[in-house]
Amino acid sequence: MSDETDTETADGGESADDATASVLEDDHKNVLVPIDGSTQSDTALQHALDSFDGATLTLLHVINPARAGYGAQAGIPTSSEEWLEEAEDEADALFAGARERAHSYDVDIETVTEIGNPSRVIVEFTEDEEHDVDHVVMGSHGRAGLSRVLLGSVAENVVRRSTVPVTVVR
Repeated sequence: MSDETDTETADGGESADDATASVLEDDHKNVLVPIDGSTQSDTALQHALDSFDGATLTLLHVINPARAGYGAQAGIPTSSEEWLEEAEDEADALFAGARERAHSYDVDIETVTEIGNPSRVIVEFTEDEEHDVDHVVMGSHGRAGLSRVLLGSVAENVVRRSTVPVTVVR
């Protein structure tokens, strides 16, 4: 899969292989992998599994409150409690699938669900010394078209604001 994975890094163009090798020079690394169920985040998870043998992968799912208020069924308004419960159930399902994929790899998996603006939450998570994040591996984008232009790419915002290396996988 790595032969077909196109990657970019936030540190001025270092290739993904070079960035991965430099991160793995220490004994144990903590790699943050934001997941949202998109094809891009699935590809990023696979890249992290293939590239960070022996690391702790922290899977972060960010529940965006901007999407609250409408159910999946024909835009039916829902209560915020129902919406949050559904979003947390979706996060649990994403984590279960990711754990299953990671089962045959030599990685430790931790999972975290946060609520907020995705790019802001990801950057703040990396800055929190309690989490000790060494590297971020994330999908290129989850949005397309006009919403990407108007709202900006989460990956682009993380690359610009992160204080740790970021590998963006397409």
